[in-house]
Amino acid sequence: MKSLIGRCKEKAILKELFVSPRAEFLALYGRRRVGKTYLIKQFFDKEDCNLLYLSGMKGGPMKQQLINFTRAMESVWMPGLAITKSWMEAFETLTKIIEKFSNNKKTVIFLDELPWLATPRSKCLEAIDYYWNQHWSHNPNIILVVCGSSASWIIKNIIKNKGGLYNRITRKFRLNPFTLKETQDFLVSHNIKFSERHVLEIYMATGGVPYYLTQVRKNLSAAQNIDAMAFDPQGTLYQDFDILFASLFDNANDYIQIIKTIAKYRYGVLQEALLKECGMPSGGTAIEKLKDLEEAGFLMSFRSCDSKKKGLRYRLIDEYSSFYLKWIAPLKTSLQKNNDTSWSEFRDSPSWKSWAGYNFEVICFKHLSQIKTALGISRNARAETWSCQGKNMSQGAQIDLLFDRQDDSITVCEIKYTDKPYKIDKAYFHALQTKIETFRSAIKTRKQIFLVFITSSGLKKSIYSEECVSDVLQLEDLFT
Repeated sequence: MKSLIGRCKEKAILKELFVSPRAEFLALYGRRRVGKTYLIKQFFDKEDCNLLYLSGMKGGPMKQQLINFTRAMESVWMPGLAITKSWMEAFETLTKIIEKFSNNKKTVIFLDELPWLATPRSKCLEAIDYYWNQHWSHNPNIILVVCGSSASWIIKNIIKNKGGLYNRITRKFRLNPFTLKETQDFLVSHNIKFSERHVLEIYMATGGVPYYLTQVRKNLSAAQNIDAMAFDPQGTLYQDFDILFASLFDNANDYIQIIKTIAKYRYGVLQEALLKECGMPSGGTAIEKLKDLEEAGFLMSFRSCDSKKKGLRYRLIDEYSSFYLKWIAPLKTSLQKNNDTSWSEFRDSPSWKSWAGYNFEVICFKHLSQIKTALGISRNARAETWSCQGKNMSQGAQIDLLFDRQDDSITVCEIKYTDKPYKIDKAYFHALQTKIETFRSAIKTRKQIFLVFITSSGLKKSIYSEECVSDVLQLEDLFT
């Protein structure tokens, strides 16, 4: 059995649950194919416990779900159990079995894809409510884990439940895709030893989703792998976009419309403008959809540090969605006609370089903790973006990323994706100075401003870089 790659924080939480002297109730959520089931099963399979695992069937009738639950109990304890007719009966049977046969060992009740089990007519959620409150919460050897790809459902019905499960969750966390370092470690565990730049290119297409990474072949380059996964009609990245959103959300087309709209804005879009362009009212339902997408890890919201622009700004941070909408979706028709176009041709184009620059910025936003560590600034520093619209392009200004710090300082980050060390020439040097002064004036700050470059290939030393740049982070700093 392969060891778990990364997931250090999550494994620490699970270990705390396992040694806890009380009953524990964990709510776990995360996007499809991010490794939720694998994490829980791999961790508890290695512990001395009874692991009862049941995964819901999407659209499955309650009778079949109950049959599956009975078979799961039989696989852990004993054969020949009677099929129950309701979830109340099923959990009553389980409770009696645990009391009689647990042998004072921990019992982990893992209900995977709970939204598919707990349909309104099934009364499954009500049964969980009753048995947790009346029985399981009093047994220090029980760990209940509920899991689902629909982040919004888990949050609404479990974490923020206003009924009998209110405030009953003892732990919760969202399982995110791998970081760059975890992606590299995962590939190495499969004997794939790519350079950091090749790992980055794979990451730009897959977003570090573990299932997608299992499709990477060690005898192919990063570009060849992307060709096979994204531009072959049988490839996982080619097929998965609509399936992904349909599995996560009801009315998936509304969510896809939001994603498509945000994807058009390199530096994100303010909430009011976003909803207006989508033709959605500014009220509750649309806001809930944005929260759903953020909880599922597709979006990141920021507050502008410019007081004239109040409200949240949303930015797409899911690399796969960005890659699909930019490269796969527009080419599907021609690909289905057996077009011989390959990814290698696109990745050498100016359009690719521009998109890669944008996506490298997104990846930096997902590695804020690594950037803060490399810069030696506090984890409490608030990450933001900033823009100023002038009468013409020369008067406008944009800051990719900044950290508003608590030590009377602001770190302004320029993010550059290049094949060679980036060079600051005289014109760009003056543009940087103008940008920083425009920023200082616009937000009316007296804080010390530090300019940092985050680059994929380093920064070439020059009289200009020596004068204006306080620090340089390179690709390897994101792999810490």
